[in-house]
Amino acid sequence: MGKRILMAMSGGIDSTVSAMLLQEQGHEIVGVTFRTFDSIDESCATAGKSCCSFDAIMEARQMAEKLGFEHHIVDFRPTFREHVIQNFIDEYMRGRTPNPCVICNSDIKWGILLNKADELSCTHIATGHYAQIVQKNGHFFLHNAADAHKDQTYFLWKLTEENLSRTIFPLGGFTKDKVRELAAERGFVKLSKKAESQEICFIPDNDYRRFLTENVPDFAGKVYEGDFLNSDGEVVGKHAGFPFYTIGQRKGLKVAFGVPKYVTKIDAASNAVTLGDRDDLLSSTLRASECRFTDAKMLKQNPEIMARIRYKSPATPAHIEIEGAEAVLHFAEPVWGVTPGQSVVFYQDECVVGGGLIR
Repeated sequence: MGKRILMAMSGGIDSTVSAMLLQEQGHEIVGVTFRTFDSIDESCATAGKSCCSFDAIMEARQMAEKLGFEHHIVDFRPTFREHVIQNFIDEYMRGRTPNPCVICNSDIKWGILLNKADELSCTHIATGHYAQIVQKNGHFFLHNAADAHKDQTYFLWKLTEENLSRTIFPLGGFTKDKVRELAAERGFVKLSKKAESQEICFIPDNDYRRFLTENVPDFAGKVYEGDFLNSDGEVVGKHAGFPFYTIGQRKGLKVAFGVPKYVTKIDAASNAVTLGDRDDLLSSTLRASECRFTDAKMLKQNPEIMARIRYKSPATPAHIEIEGAEAVLHFAEPVWGVTPGQSVVFYQDECVVGGGLIR
């Protein structure tokens, strides 16, 4: 039997093709688009990207009209600023590098989506994410997408089993190329060629330094010149302020050493940034906090996992030790560029079995 499904619409190709596929399967679709942060940016319009702007919202509404289903706009800009943007700012001001999409997906989107689904008598929600959901041993698991290059399970690790039990990912079994082909076949040729936005939705120019400067109260009083240190703690130069740097950064240091140097440590309390060699960024262990586990008992019995420390990095073998809501990972081989503030996601048999925030 067809379900009544609330489809999150961005105005882009992924959510539009998802809606078409669900319609073709006999489901009744209700569209919803979030208004999170108004950003009118010429670079997005020129590139034909789907940025978080009023134009994108209107594009989503037009797509819903073309496909013949009702569409709703949910304005939660104050909530988005309070939870997502403020967390982004706070983490940078602590010397960490946050991933706002992880927070937005779990703390904002799924909560609001499910509430809206109940309000509109929808049994399920759907999004255009590249991920799959499987049931094993009485549990719902996120499973890697068929397209390894587009897999987005890394951003979804905080979703609960209750979230997953009511979620559908129509694109989980498709490659991005196939999705473009499906759009063109259905007459959406222009949409099939639309470029993707890789920037943070509330920073369309991708300049987080400018964003912090404009959005942190008394920024000049909190962020100022400090010391670059070497691995021995010796001063080797001056930096512009600790929030302007990330772990692993090599370019833009404006200090000449004759050989490449990388940011290896950021100390917000002392406004010091440590520089070192590439090998100084190799780590055999990491600690994560605010962890979520699909089945902690199972992980304690079988602690051998694959772990991803950033979106584009491959999963690597590790041994996990669980300590309440924290975890310590011991890698089989050292990994490069472990970054406080980023997520580490735990996998077994291509299923997400948990994750946490690197500390």
